[in-house]
Amino acid sequence: MSPDHFQSTDSLRADIGDAAWVDVMQAVDRTYAELVDYQEQLETRNAELEALRTFLSSIMHSISDYLVVTDTALCIADASRSFCKAVGLPVEKLVGQPIAGFLQGTSGGNLITAISRSVAQRADNTVEAELTTTIGPEPVEFRIAPRLRGGRKRAGVILTGRPLGELRRAYSELEASHEELKQTQTQLVRNEKLASLGRLLAGVAHELNNPISFVYANTHALEKYINRFETYFDRVQAGAPREELVELRGTLKLDRDLRNLRTAIEGARDGAERVKNIVEDLRRLSAEGSGELAPTDLVRTASIAADWVERGSKSRVTIAFEGEPSCIASARAGHVQQVLMNLVQNAVDAMAEQDDAALTIRSFYDGPHAVIEISDNGPGIPDTAAAKIFDPFFTTKEVGKGTGLGLSISHKIAEEHGGSLELVPSVQGACFRLTLLRGDQT
Repeated sequence: MSPDHFQSTDSLRADIGDAAWVDVMQAVDRTYAELVDYQEQLETRNAELEALRTFLSSIMHSISDYLVVTDTALCIADASRSFCKAVGLPVEKLVGQPIAGFLQGTSGGNLITAISRSVAQRADNTVEAELTTTIGPEPVEFRIAPRLRGGRKRAGVILTGRPLGELRRAYSELEASHEELKQTQTQLVRNEKLASLGRLLAGVAHELNNPISFVYANTHALEKYINRFETYFDRVQAGAPREELVELRGTLKLDRDLRNLRTAIEGARDGAERVKNIVEDLRRLSAEGSGELAPTDLVRTASIAADWVERGSKSRVTIAFEGEPSCIASARAGHVQQVLMNLVQNAVDAMAEQDDAALTIRSFYDGPHAVIEISDNGPGIPDTAAAKIFDPFFTTKEVGKGTGLGLSISHKIAEEHGGSLELVPSVQGACFRLTLLRGDQT
């Protein structure tokens, strides 16, 4: 630079003054620093905005429920990928279209009404509508949330939709599975009852064979007596003289046959009644047990169960009854019969190798409950098995000798009656306690 330039600068400095010049430079520095700081803040906010946009975009792409953003005219401003896939259009072609145009029938009007109510109340709302999808109408539950700008000015709504079709199909399948499970459970109860009856067939056949054979033998005797009386009455009809009739009566031994005739009739009647009692016991044993609860005598029911198990058992068991002579519970007789049959049968099976096998059936009342205990003097149940004795398909018997369902089903029957079935401590053997509500209280 020329000497003249430096001279003019020096003159300027002299005119302005050193202090004023310093103030100007500081003001320039402050303004520059503020611009730099503002630029940094702007870049930071742009980065945050971009991250937020990326985050929202990832939500729109990954959310499984439907998400639709509308403007104040209820036209689509943005939509999730799931919604685009459902209606079969990309988001570019959805933007600007009325949301009501994608709904079936009156669903569009219902949605608009719900949106108006939500905006007016400035609160969330829920409505169900039929969405037109690529596979046909689909029920969707839309949740409506108002969009508000600064100053709480309305900017549109946000719709979150959850497809109900799949949910209802899943619920229907679950309901069908539950129904199938109940039917399977009922079938298991019947199968277990049939298994118990199968073990008793030999004893039942023997019990029926004796009275039937007795009745059959008496019918032959009656037939023989009838033939003799017919011979005698034929001669009476023919007008035979008295001397011949007296001699014929002695020859045919009609006086003895007349005495035996009453005995044969009484024997046949006793045999028939015995068969009738056996059939009634079988009917009670195989009763379905459905219907209303009714007063049921646990002692009588246990007596019938023990009687049938004893008939079908090859081993001899001493059975003793203790406690109340009649213990009335509120129960379904057929189901309780099955529970007691299972308990008695299990006890007899556990003592199969014992010569001194003994079973004690004790009944008593405990407040509002009727209780019956079945205990044996067998080997008992190990502690390792006691914890899972009521689990389905668990059994301590050999393969082929037990289904593992008897105690499990019995436990469930007791619970359905509002009672309980439990394994209680015993000095020797095993003791099971069945507790039900009393049935003799008014």
